[in-house]
Amino acid sequence: MKKLISWNVNGIRAALNKDFAAFFTAEKADLFCLQETKAMQEQVDLTWLDPSYCHFWNSAEKKGYSGTAVFSKEQPLKVVHGIGHAEHDSEGRVLTLEFPDFHLVNVYTPNAQDGLRRLDYRTQWDRDFLAYLKKLEKKKPVVFCGDLNVAHTEIDLTNPKSNRKNPGFSDEERAGFDNIVAAGFVDTFREFEKGPGHYSWWSYRANARANNVGWRIDYWCVSKALRSRLAQSYIRPEVLGSDHCPVVMHLA
Repeated sequence: MKKLISWNVNGIRAALNKDFAAFFTAEKADLFCLQETKAMQEQVDLTWLDPSYCHFWNSAEKKGYSGTAVFSKEQPLKVVHGIGHAEHDSEGRVLTLEFPDFHLVNVYTPNAQDGLRRLDYRTQWDRDFLAYLKKLEKKKPVVFCGDLNVAHTEIDLTNPKSNRKNPGFSDEERAGFDNIVAAGFVDTFREFEKGPGHYSWWSYRANARANNVGWRIDYWCVSKALRSRLAQSYIRPEVLGSDHCPVVMHLA
């Protein structure tokens, strides 16, 4: 059984000051994917890290912004930074590790931003990222995770009506996730939990987390070929240290 964890840490250095290392060590995950690391590898103290893990980083060219990292107990066959599009790959948003039985893709999807001012870029990103996943899938199944910056359906956020045209719940972004599902990828959390009230991100404003006024925007998705290996997929809202919480998947 493989245990895989994904977490937007909203700054790895900040998270390390909030017990991230203790959580990481206690979880004993086979794969641990981080988004919004906001750091170059050489800026991060890793003296706490079990040396049995190998780790890989894709940092943004802009300092203190975006970025992804993957910690793995198994040495991958290959590591790829980005998706092969120059207009997308300067922000450190995608990191792919190839293993014998699947590709692991860790993604931090761009936010459409206030007033949806980056929506055109975001919708192009969604198309290009899905094309990248499908290209990988021609070789072997794909597992992808991360902060996708979209709540897919109305039960994936507390206030769908008032957020209808806001970033993360625009019709265009939701259609982008529809396309992922239509292309044959499985939203693993919804294989186990069909109901509302389960979120992975909460605003820092208005005591949103304490009141569970949130959004489910962090995902584990798999190719349909891996659906039979899916054992568990769940959210860890009790884990603090970021405005997001970890999401976990177990693969037989």
